[in-house]
Amino acid sequence: MKTLLALFAGLASSFAADVEPQPFLAAAQRLIDATSFLGTPFSDDEILALRTAISQNDAKAVEKAKAVLDAHALFHVTITPEQRVKVERGAAKAVLDEAGWRQYLVRVENEAGVTARLAVSSPQAKEMYVKGSPPVAPHAKPRDPGEPALSARWLDLQMFEQPPMQTTLSGLGLEYRIVQLYSRDAGKRDATFSFDTGQGTQDLGFRNETSVLFDCQPAREVKLAITDENGKPCIAELLIKDKAGRVYPSQIKRHAPDFFFHPQIYRGDGESLKLPDGDYDVVFRRGPESLPETRKVAISGQNASWSFQVKRWIDPSKLGWWSGDHHIHAAGCAHYSVPTQGVHAQDMARHCMGEDLKIGANLTWGPCFDYQKQFFTGTEDKESRFPFLLRYDVEVSGFGSHKSGHLCLLKLKEQMYPGGDSTDHWPTLCLNTLKWAKKQGALTGPAHSGWGLQPLAENDPARGQQYKLGLPSATDELPNFIVPPFNGIGACEYIVDVTHEVEGPDGKPVPAVDFMSMVDTPHTWELNIWYHTLNAGFRTRISGETDFPCIYGERVGLGRAYVKLDERLSYDAWCEGIRAGRAYVSDGKSHLIDFKANDLELGTQNSELRLAKPTSVKVTVKASALLDVQPRPDIQNAPAGQKPFWDLERARIGSSRNVPVELLVNGFAVQKQTIAADGTMRDLSFDVPIEKSCWLALRIRASSHTNPIFVIVDNKPIREKRSLEWCLKSVDQCWSQKEALIAPKEHADAVAAYEHARKVYRERLAE
Repeated sequence: MKTLLALFAGLASSFAADVEPQPFLAAAQRLIDATSFLGTPFSDDEILALRTAISQNDAKAVEKAKAVLDAHALFHVTITPEQRVKVERGAAKAVLDEAGWRQYLVRVENEAGVTARLAVSSPQAKEMYVKGSPPVAPHAKPRDPGEPALSARWLDLQMFEQPPMQTTLSGLGLEYRIVQLYSRDAGKRDATFSFDTGQGTQDLGFRNETSVLFDCQPAREVKLAITDENGKPCIAELLIKDKAGRVYPSQIKRHAPDFFFHPQIYRGDGESLKLPDGDYDVVFRRGPESLPETRKVAISGQNASWSFQVKRWIDPSKLGWWSGDHHIHAAGCAHYSVPTQGVHAQDMARHCMGEDLKIGANLTWGPCFDYQKQFFTGTEDKESRFPFLLRYDVEVSGFGSHKSGHLCLLKLKEQMYPGGDSTDHWPTLCLNTLKWAKKQGALTGPAHSGWGLQPLAENDPARGQQYKLGLPSATDELPNFIVPPFNGIGACEYIVDVTHEVEGPDGKPVPAVDFMSMVDTPHTWELNIWYHTLNAGFRTRISGETDFPCIYGERVGLGRAYVKLDERLSYDAWCEGIRAGRAYVSDGKSHLIDFKANDLELGTQNSELRLAKPTSVKVTVKASALLDVQPRPDIQNAPAGQKPFWDLERARIGSSRNVPVELLVNGFAVQKQTIAADGTMRDLSFDVPIEKSCWLALRIRASSHTNPIFVIVDNKPIREKRSLEWCLKSVDQCWSQKEALIAPKEHADAVAAYEHARKVYRERLAE
C-alpha cells in the first residue's frame, strides 16, 4: 500500500513539474480579477502571495500559487489521457448561505489537453424552481413564483464562464475553474456532483461523481430604516462585506434593481435584506455630497434592524444649484448579458436617488434602441419623484453619425429621425443630425469629448492610428497647441459644428452645438479643444456626464453638472440652465458656487460683462472641497489617460490636504488661491486686470470647472490668433479622418460643412 501511495505521489509530483509557469500564473491573475469582480475576493494575504508568485514566474512560484488556490478548491477534477473525467472532494470547507450564492474553485488536471467546456450537474439542482430564488443569468428577472417548488431539489449551480474567465478549458495541464452554488435552505444538506467535458466522457464506476455535505447557514431578515439629513425616508447606498471580504447580498447573481457589476446595493426606508449569521463591515453613503459612515455589525441567531441617517458635508441645492448627469444608460455595454434590452426606468430612478443625483438623462442608443425606445415620452418619466427627475432621450451612438462623434440629444420632442422606425437611416454627418434636433428645440452636445483628441507629439507613431485608451500624452499643459489626431468618437467633428448656426424651433438661427461633455474622459484632452474654440470667439458651454455604465460603471453621477435655478427644478429648466451656461461641472468632490465677475452672475445676461476700456475686474466664488486625510498617490500621480480621469485627488498639493483654485483668462491660469479640502465653504476673491476682450473661468484641476463669463472690452470680439490657427489646422486633420465615414449621399453636405468652418476661422484670423 505504501508503495502504491509513493507511486501516486511521484506521478503527481512529475505532473506538477510539467506545469509551465507563465500561462499558469497568467491564469492565476485572471482568477484574482474574476473573484474580485464577483464580490468574493481572495484575502489580502492570499492576493499578496499570488502576486508575488506571478512576479517570480518559475516552478517554485507555481507551487506557492497552487497552495493558495487549492485551499479554495471544493473539487479536484482529473481528465485522463482517454478523456475520462473523474472527480474527488477538495480541501475547501463546504459552507453555503440560505438564499444566497457562494463560489468555489475547481482544480482541473487535464492530462488529455482537452479544450471543451467543463460542465457540472447535480440531481439536487435539476428543475429547482423556488419563489424568490435568483436567476441563472445576471440580467434576468426572478423565476416565475407560480412554478412548482420541488423540495428535494434545493440547490442551484453553474460554472462561471464570463470574462475574465474563458468559456472552455485552456488545454493546460493544470488550471482552476470557478463553480457557483446557491442554497434554498438552511441546515445540513447533501448533494452529489458530477463533471464532464461532453457526452460519454464520464469515468466508469461513479468516479466522475462525489458527494458533499454542506453546512447551509441560515439567513436572517434585516429591516432597514434609512432617512436623509432631515429625517425623511430616502434611498441610499449600502456596501456590505463579511470578514473574508465577501460582498452581500451575493453579487454574482443579482437582478435589477441591483446590478451584478456593483458591490453596493441601493435600499430605501422600510425595505429589508437577508444575511447569514456573521460579522460585517457596512459602509453607508448617499452620493459624493454625503459623508460615508462605516460601522461593524453582527448578525447572530435572530433578525435585526439597522438604522441609518445621511450626513452631508455640502448641499449645493440649498443655494439653488441642482446636480445632474446628462449621459446615463439603462442598457448596453459589457455590463449587461442582454444589451439589447437592459433594465427599466424604476431601476435607473432608484440608482439616481441612491446617489442623490437630481437629474438623470437616460439615453437610448444603438444596441438597445429598439427595446428602450418604448420608454421615450418627451417628458419626465413617471418613475420620477421630485426632486429626482428621470427622462429618456437619445445618444447617437452605434448608428448614424456616431463614427464622426457621438452626440447627446436632450429635450427631444421626437426621438426618431424621419424616414424609419429604427436606426438604419440616420445621417452620418453630425451636422445633419444636429439640424434635425435643433429644429425641435433640443439641447445638443458631443459625448465623451476627449476621445480622439489626445495631444500626441508630431513624431509619435500613435498619430493617425485608431485611438487607444492610455496612449501617452505629449503634454499635460492647458491650453496646448498640438493638433490631436481627431480619430476617435469624442468631440472631433465639434471643431466644424461649432462654427455653424442652424434653424431653431422658431425659425431663427441658433448654435448647432450647445455644450461639450466633461468629466468622463481625460481633462487635458477635452478641455483643450474647448479652450481654443472659446478663444476663437464661440460660446459653447460645458456639462458633466458619466456615460454609465460604459466608460464608468461604478455608479451614476460620477460626472455631474450643477445648474443654478431661480425657478422650480424641472428637467427642461435644468437643460436650459446648461444652455445658458449657468452651471459648473464636477466630480462631486469640489464645488465652485456663485461665480461672479464684478456684479455679473454666471449664466445671467448671456454671461457677458461689458467694459468701456481696460480695467480690473473683481472675481468672486464660494469654493469648497473634501479630500481624505490620507493621500492616494496611485490617483494623484496617474497620467491623464488613466482612470479616474477627473478626481479631486489629482489636484492635491503634495501630501497636504490643500488644493488650488485657479482663475483662468482665455484658458491660462493667471492667479490661484489655495484652500484646505476639509469640506468648509470659503469665499474667495480675485482682482484681475483685463487688457482686452477675454473669457474668465475658475477650476480646481481635474475636479471642478465653471462655465465662462465673457468680458467684452470696447465692443471688440474675443480673438486669439494661435487658437484660431490651431482650429484651422484641426479642421483639415478632422477631415482626413472623417471623410471616409460619410455616406456618399451626404458627401456634398460634408464638403460644404467643413469648408464653411475653414472660411469662418480664416475670417476671424483676418480680424
